[in-house]
Amino acid sequence: MAESNPYPMTDGVDDETLQEILATVRAYVREKVVPRELEIEETDEIPQEIRDESAEMGLFGWAIPEEFGGLGLNARQDALLAFELGYTTPSYRSLFGTNNGIAGQVLVNYGTDEQKQEWLPKIASGEAIASFALTEADAGSDPSGLTTKAVKDGDDYIINGSKRFITNAAMSDVLMVFARTDPNATGSKGISVFLVPTASEGVTVGPRDKKMGQAGAWTSEIFFDDVRVPSAYLVGGEEEVGFRAAMASLNKGRLHIGAICVGQATRILDDTIEHAKNAQQGGRPIADFQLVQAMLADCYTELQAARSLVLDSAQRWDDGTDRKLGPSSSKLYASEMLGRVADRGVQVHGGMGYMRETSVERFYRHARLFRIYEGTSEIQRLVIARQLIKGAHK
Repeated sequence: MAESNPYPMTDGVDDETLQEILATVRAYVREKVVPRELEIEETDEIPQEIRDESAEMGLFGWAIPEEFGGLGLNARQDALLAFELGYTTPSYRSLFGTNNGIAGQVLVNYGTDEQKQEWLPKIASGEAIASFALTEADAGSDPSGLTTKAVKDGDDYIINGSKRFITNAAMSDVLMVFARTDPNATGSKGISVFLVPTASEGVTVGPRDKKMGQAGAWTSEIFFDDVRVPSAYLVGGEEEVGFRAAMASLNKGRLHIGAICVGQATRILDDTIEHAKNAQQGGRPIADFQLVQAMLADCYTELQAARSLVLDSAQRWDDGTDRKLGPSSSKLYASEMLGRVADRGVQVHGGMGYMRETSVERFYRHARLFRIYEGTSEIQRLVIARQLIKGAHK
């Protein structure tokens, strides 16, 4: 069953341009970012020169339409780019991930013409960092439980509430804030989304969270105390767009996260193969041992399955035939696959795999988050099953 298509279709860039983009990003990631991963890990920050050079390459706007200054990549091209971006610390991708993904797509797909003209060029250039302020303490994978409220007051809205685990909040310029505008509504009803400049009076961004992994990717709590927002910043110009906008952005984000997981697993496998060829036991490279070979083979097989699933799902996204099953299946399988590949990578490295200076130790910690954010594995299974019961696979 074809899913209704709320998104503007894009043909993406031509193949020659795409190959130039991919080659440039591939070289930059491997030559400039990978060598500085330990520095990023220790400082919990992406170096400023990497930020600036990434902006010059257009990475803050690869998924933003060309008319607003972005590269205008379609979903399949986005996935191919994500394979390259995922090869290094995931905090690098997070630097501009919200601009292109869950935050930027709210405006691309649901913003008014005026809202797009004001904000998308800034978002695409990296002049403005956008954050997706949806998650709350009691509303994570299921956003229908959110309690942040927006009350109409003349030509404005007054927002009160708080958000949690918001990526890039500490460096953001504008927030896509989801709030309940109908106090009597429950579940997914009565939710609207607002453009809120982070500098607005009453907005407080808390300290950066201390996380298990993904150092350099900043998340924080955000508090809204009587924040006044003009009606012109009600996304879409009408109330109750919020839940649809959130789900649409998350669906595409899940496809992208699946692709990032493929990039992460590719890096782990490359480093693990290299270690197995060079590390010796009993005077022989451990790559000669069949049980080590079996782990490498399992990693490769699962990685290729995930890659194919992501690309197939991206193609179906682009032709408009599937906007739910593919993204959730890709995110579920690829994130679970990444966890298994990371575990095997540590195992093949042995004691060295437990040392902080070893890439697989870092990627093992990085990997754990992918099964949680933008919808846990359990939520993906529910989405998939409900779509199957509806007959969406036919």
